[in-house]
Amino acid sequence: MVTLPGAVVRRYERFSLYNSPYPAHDRGCAIDLYPGDDEARSPVAGEVLETRTVSCPPKPYAVDEDHLLLVDCGDVVARILHVDPSVTAGESVAVGDRLGTLVRSGFFGRWVDEHLHLGFRKREQNLRRASGSLTLTPDVDVAGVRWDGAGEVVETGPTHVRLDSPGHAGSGFAALASDEGVPLDGGLAHYAGGGVLAPADGEVSLLGTAVGGVDGRDVTWEDVAIRANGRRATGLSLFASRVPFGAKVVFHEGHDLDVGDRVEVTIEPTDDPVRLG
Repeated sequence: MVTLPGAVVRRYERFSLYNSPYPAHDRGCAIDLYPGDDEARSPVAGEVLETRTVSCPPKPYAVDEDHLLLVDCGDVVARILHVDPSVTAGESVAVGDRLGTLVRSGFFGRWVDEHLHLGFRKREQNLRRASGSLTLTPDVDVAGVRWDGAGEVVETGPTHVRLDSPGHAGSGFAALASDEGVPLDGGLAHYAGGGVLAPADGEVSLLGTAVGGVDGRDVTWEDVAIRANGRRATGLSLFASRVPFGAKVVFHEGHDLDVGDRVEVTIEPTDDPVRLG
């Protein structure tokens, strides 16, 4: 297991261990770090071993190519994605050094903001394969913020809206809480699995509906439908944030909501769950 120091994590506005459909994030073995701008600052210190260009899934809103950066951190090798690199093999980088510019990659959905993907491998592992990274733990506490499902739209995109609640007035990280008070992570329930960002046991529920079963820090989502003002949505995008965030509702086929609209989100069991990965 690799522990990412709190001083590193707090350089970024948001993070998520589970909000991805790709196997690299299975069981929280990678972290997405959101800086809030397009600058890609290094979350690790070490020597750049390689920068490799890789093809992305074709998306009309995304670049055709992504990049894999391998950084020798001593005991482990860091794998960093979604950066157009300005560094080359043989260079040394420190935490906070500029690696390049973030790219809008075809590896993530249109509603996902630019971010760094970070995972770690042992030297003897396959460093280029997508899956196989070590379990990763961010060394920060995450508070769970309860929510009644209501809010006003404060941000819209072609495939998402962000609400003004639940609010977060603290200085540390917080995430949308289950009804039991457990901070949740992942795509509920458009990705097959999610996670909890604090110890939990048994089932977790949200807005009065059971949404998943906890195994360690992993959550297997139940078959549930997310609705916004009665209309079927794709799901809820869950993450930890140290800035005011509000619930993020995903509509991968578009929506007709505008800034200022009031929204009531409900969750119900379904025989027809949306699964994007």
